[in-house]
Amino acid sequence: MLSNPKLVLVQGALNVVMKQNVTLSCLSESAFPPVRYTLFKHNQQVSALNRSDLTPALFTLTINSASDVGEYKCKAEYIISSGGKYSNSLNFTLIEPISKPVLSSPTSQAKKGQNVTLSCLSENGSLPISYLFFKGTQNISPQKTMQKREAAVIFLFIDSLNDFGTYKCKASNSFPNNTKYSNGFNFTLAGMNEKRLLTVD
Repeated sequence: MLSNPKLVLVQGALNVVMKQNVTLSCLSESAFPPVRYTLFKHNQQVSALNRSDLTPALFTLTINSASDVGEYKCKAEYIISSGGKYSNSLNFTLIEPISKPVLSSPTSQAKKGQNVTLSCLSENGSLPISYLFFKGTQNISPQKTMQKREAAVIFLFIDSLNDFGTYKCKASNSFPNNTKYSNGFNFTLAGMNEKRLLTVD
C-alpha cells in the first residue's frame, strides 16, 4: 500500500540565501515501484521523477529569486493508477543581507546635564537585526535585537569632555558574514561635557 511520502532536506538549509542550491528527498517507504514523485511549491508543480526502485527521488533547486522560497510538498503516486498521497511540507525562508546602518540623533549639540539619544537603523535585510553601539572601539551598550523594522535606541547623559569621541553602531543578522558598521557621529559639546550611558529598558 502506498504510504504518505516523507520530504526531507538533504543538502542546504531552510534559511537560504540567493543563488544557494538545496536538495530535497522524497520517498514513500511502503510503495511498490514504479512510483512517480512530483514536487510542488504552493500547489504548483515544480518537477517530477519516476522511480523504478525503492530509492528516493532527489530534487535539486537553486534559489534565484524570492519566488523560489515558500512551502514545498511532494506527491507519490503509482504511474499506472490515479490518485496519490502527499508528504509533509518544508518551508524555505530567504535571508537577505543588511544594508549599512545609519546612526543618528535628534540633536548634534548638547549641554552639560543634558540627556541625548542615539538611534541605529539598517533599512534593509532580514529580521531580526541585532545592534551594538560603540564609542571609539569600546562597546557602550548591551546588544539590542529588533524583531521589527525599528531603530535601536540608547540614551546618553552629557556630563564632561572625558569621553568625547566618535560614536558608531554595528548591525548584523543571520546572513553569513554580514556585519556592517554605521557612519561615525559626533556631538558638539559646550563646556566640560561627557557622554555617559544610562540604563535603558
